[in-house]
Amino acid sequence: MFLLILSSARLRDDIKDGLKNTFPNEEFHFYKNMKEAKAYLNQAEILLSYGEDLTDELVAESKELQWIMVISAGLDRMPFKALEKQDILITNARGIHKTPMAEYTISMMLQVSRKASLLLKNQKQHTWNRKVPITEISGKTLGILGTGAIGCEIARLAKAFNMKTIGFNRSGHSAENCDVIVDREGISTLYGESDFIVNVLPSTPHTYRFVGKNAFSLMKQNAVFINIGRGKTVDEEELITALQAEKIGHAVLDVFEKEPLKEESPLWDMKNVTVTPHLSGISPQYQERAIEIFCDNLTLYRNDKRKEMINIIPYDRGY
Repeated sequence: MFLLILSSARLRDDIKDGLKNTFPNEEFHFYKNMKEAKAYLNQAEILLSYGEDLTDELVAESKELQWIMVISAGLDRMPFKALEKQDILITNARGIHKTPMAEYTISMMLQVSRKASLLLKNQKQHTWNRKVPITEISGKTLGILGTGAIGCEIARLAKAFNMKTIGFNRSGHSAENCDVIVDREGISTLYGESDFIVNVLPSTPHTYRFVGKNAFSLMKQNAVFINIGRGKTVDEEELITALQAEKIGHAVLDVFEKEPLKEESPLWDMKNVTVTPHLSGISPQYQERAIEIFCDNLTLYRNDKRKEMINIIPYDRGY
C-alpha cells in the first residue's frame, strides 16, 4: 500500500522528480506552502515541512499523520505539545548546515582579524595605508557554545589554524575536535580564555538570553563574539551596551531576536559590528542534503525500522 507524502516546503523540480523516481510506489503531493497543502493534510501520513507552518489547530486536523520531516535544523516554531499528544514522529535535517556555517565562521574570524572592511574602504578611497593593524587567528583560542554538528565542524576547521578549542554543552560530554569541554559551571573559563566566541546554541527555554551581561563582563576586551545560533539566545541590549563601552572587541551577528533587524537598530552603524542577514547556513546544496536524510529515513520507515531513523527529535528537548 502506498504512502501519501505531502510537502508544504517549496522544493526544486529536480528534487521532486528525484523523489518520485526513487520511490515510485509512493504518492507525493508537492505544494509551495501550507496554505496550498492544507487540503491534503487530513489524509497525509508523512509531511515534509520547513517547520514554520504548523499550528496546534493544523496538527489536530492531521488525523493520519505519523511522521513530520522538518527539512531544516531549527524547530523553535514547532507545536511540540500537540505533536506529542498525537504521538507524531519528528525528524529534522540536523547536520546539513555544518559546512556553510563553519565556513562562514572561519571567514568572519579572518575578515575581522585581517581588517577586511577597512581594506575595502581604503581601496574605494584610493588610500595606500600599510599600517592597518591586522593580526592572525593562528594559535588563538576559540570558544564554541554548542558542540553539535556545526560546533564540531567549526572546531575541526579551526585546527587547521592550530587554534585551541573550548566547547560548551549542558552535560559536559566530550566533543570531537574540542580540546576542553565545559558545562555551565565551568563556562567562565570559556568566556575568559577565548579570543573568539561563536554561539551555535538552539532556541529553547533553557537558552533564552543565555549570553548576557555576565558573559560579556567575563570576555576579553579584544574578544570577537560571533552569533550564528539563534537571536533569542543573546541579550541584545546587553550586547549593545558591551559594544558601546568597548568591553569586547567586535561582534559578528547573523541572527537577531527580531528579524529582519530594524533599520533604527544601532547595530547597523557600529564600527565594531558586522551584520549579515541570517545567511550563514545558506548553500546551493541545502535541499539535496536535507532530502538525502529524508530518503534514508523513508526507507527505514517503510521497513518498520523507525527506531533506526536518524535525527529523531524528543518532544521534551525540542532540538
